[in-house]
Amino acid sequence: MASPPDTSKTLKLERYNSYLRKIQNTKVLNASSKLLFRATLLIALVLVLFFTINCPPLSDHNNPHHLHHHNFLSTAIFASSSSAVGGAAWEKQVRHSSTPRRPNGLSVLVTGAAGFVGSHCSLALKKRGDGVLGLDNFNTYYDPSLKRARQKLLLKHQVFIVEGDLNDAPLLAKLFDVVPFTHILHLAAQAGVRYAMQNPQSYVSSNIAGFVNLLEVAKAANPQPAIVWASSSSVYGLNTEVPFSENHRTDQPASLYAATKKAGEEIAHTYNHIYGISLTGLRFFTVYGPWGRPDMAYFFFTKDILQGKPIDIYQAQDEKQVARDFTYIDDVVKGCIGALDTAEKSTGSGGKKKGPAQLRVYNLGNTSPVPVGKLVSILESLLNIKAKKHVIKMPRNGDVPYTHANVSLAYRDFGYKPTTDLSTGLRKFVKCENVGTDVVDGVA
Repeated sequence: MASPPDTSKTLKLERYNSYLRKIQNTKVLNASSKLLFRATLLIALVLVLFFTINCPPLSDHNNPHHLHHHNFLSTAIFASSSSAVGGAAWEKQVRHSSTPRRPNGLSVLVTGAAGFVGSHCSLALKKRGDGVLGLDNFNTYYDPSLKRARQKLLLKHQVFIVEGDLNDAPLLAKLFDVVPFTHILHLAAQAGVRYAMQNPQSYVSSNIAGFVNLLEVAKAANPQPAIVWASSSSVYGLNTEVPFSENHRTDQPASLYAATKKAGEEIAHTYNHIYGISLTGLRFFTVYGPWGRPDMAYFFFTKDILQGKPIDIYQAQDEKQVARDFTYIDDVVKGCIGALDTAEKSTGSGGKKKGPAQLRVYNLGNTSPVPVGKLVSILESLLNIKAKKHVIKMPRNGDVPYTHANVSLAYRDFGYKPTTDLSTGLRKFVKCENVGTDVVDGVA
């Protein structure tokens, strides 16, 4: 009988071939993975090179012409360094920034330091030798790259901005643990009258809750700092007495923004009365100038005129022209510093009041209302371009038709005297190098 065929060699051969196929598949998979990794790395390098070349860093001179040429990598570095709260290097930077360089200099925490007024005030205080530490949350109400550009400029002048929110109580407490601030210049707020109709909660969170949180930390500090803070001319609301004086009624707000600022004034009164905190409120009247807010009329009017787009000019419901008491930024900065210099010390300690404390409110305006139509005419002359004007009735969105500041109280108490008329201020704005290119390229 024939023996069965020997299949062992066949099985071994099949196993060997299977093994070879597995090895080959593994090699193909490894090669594919390496190729994918290299391709991904190459794409990443190309993107980094593209952003680096196309986003050169901001020059540090005060020309809005460079506002939008912000370096992508610099933004990441700033965000990283600002968020590393609590480390030894961070504390060293905080102390260095807030230490005065002149005898009897102030040590000031400036909230909203990357904002329009905040950045100008921070720079002015630092240049005269005061210690300045900034705080800003870099929100997206307008393009945050403009705030990052201001941040970069301030850092070159050794003003450090901590990235954080007013409602972050542990962060504020940490700042006060590190630095015994003599003053707070509280300028952080949700700005804009019309935006309140889109995002009302942001006004409550920043202008009321954020302010209360700051006051809670300040009341517990030892020593308590004196606080100067930004109210608004909007608190006059539907008041018809002109010029607006600090003793006029402010119980008829026309917008949620105005209501939150009025609430701030009442909250300030409460903390002054109970805890002895020295508080000074400043009612700003339509501040404008270089490095300004893109949502302001002079800024977006300039942009639209240069681009040949029509602009809407509001007319009051009674067909009178809408007018504003436009106030140049340099005048407002002088007013803020005057208020800081004349602020008396708080009288409380560790949350307990030891005596009556200073409580003040002042108008900071230009005292010369200008119709919005006149503003447009000045821009037309400076830009040498005729605007395409579209006159419409002012919508019922919280805007008021007229503002006019009486600043005699501020003049009496700290010598506030505005010196820049609208034509001069707008000329300074427009004469900044290549302002037209900036506005067209998207700063506004």
